[in-house]
Amino acid sequence: MNKVIPAMQRAARCEVAAIASRDAAKAREAAARLGIPRAYGSYEALLDDPAIDAVYIPLPNHLHVPWAIRAAEAGKHALVEKPIALTAAEARTLLAVRDRTGVRIQEAFMIRTHPQWRRAKALVDAGELGDVRAMTGFFSYYNVDPANVRNRREWGGGGLLDIGCYLVNTARFIFGREPVRVAGTIDDDPQLDVDRLASMVLDFGGRHAIGTCSTQLQYYQRIQIVGTHGRLEIEIPFNAPVDRACRLSFDRTGDLAGGGVETIELDTCNQFTLQAEAFSAAILDDGPQPVPLEDSVANMACLDAIFRSSASGRWELPA
Repeated sequence: MNKVIPAMQRAARCEVAAIASRDAAKAREAAARLGIPRAYGSYEALLDDPAIDAVYIPLPNHLHVPWAIRAAEAGKHALVEKPIALTAAEARTLLAVRDRTGVRIQEAFMIRTHPQWRRAKALVDAGELGDVRAMTGFFSYYNVDPANVRNRREWGGGGLLDIGCYLVNTARFIFGREPVRVAGTIDDDPQLDVDRLASMVLDFGGRHAIGTCSTQLQYYQRIQIVGTHGRLEIEIPFNAPVDRACRLSFDRTGDLAGGGVETIELDTCNQFTLQAEAFSAAILDDGPQPVPLEDSVANMACLDAIFRSSASGRWELPA
């Protein structure tokens, strides 16, 4: 909240008009601290406000779909935190709700609006790396607090849904297609009963994406995209800094000592501001969303397949 809302407030076409909590006092405190005009002591009260056009839903994972549905039925567009659902089947229910109500529902993959990912995609699509056949990713942090929402199984906790979803999403984005099969292996924490280490292989038909995520390793993240004539590294792919330029390392030479690496610096920006701008523009201008709802359903299908593969020990089909 303290990171996303101020970023939204800086968006030219987005006005943060109200905030809601199940605790009215907490809502008023947050509103006063963040300079938000109105505070509500229930989510229902906010949805009943006719002056509200759209809502941002950063609730625990298991509440994303129920409140997205309630928002849509109240005529509000919804920007929903990732993962948009707990399963692909649950995510698919939002398609019918969207079509029936006519509102926009979007998963908050802010990375899809960041210039570093847009540049990476442009370089790949332009053939600057040659034929891109491999992508590797890593994303980890350390959190063993049993009270943290990310460690509550019944609330959709665990590393794969929390951060592994980024690895899947970006692989699908870079390759521009869906994997034909998926393999995964997962280690669960015996006390917390959530996945603490997950690794995956996404087979895009002669192109592979390999990723590992963990909630119990040192904080780290990196992406490597490798083609027949070039290699691209994204230094801080997911939690992009807002106080300095992001950097891509582009190597066309294959010099293992790094002598041929070209550094591409992107202008300093806030990806949460860019996300708010893009979502608002899609609504106001009736244009395309950065992340269509169908894309979110496909992402969840891959995550489902990773879970199934870890249990079955076989390749699984995203479905």
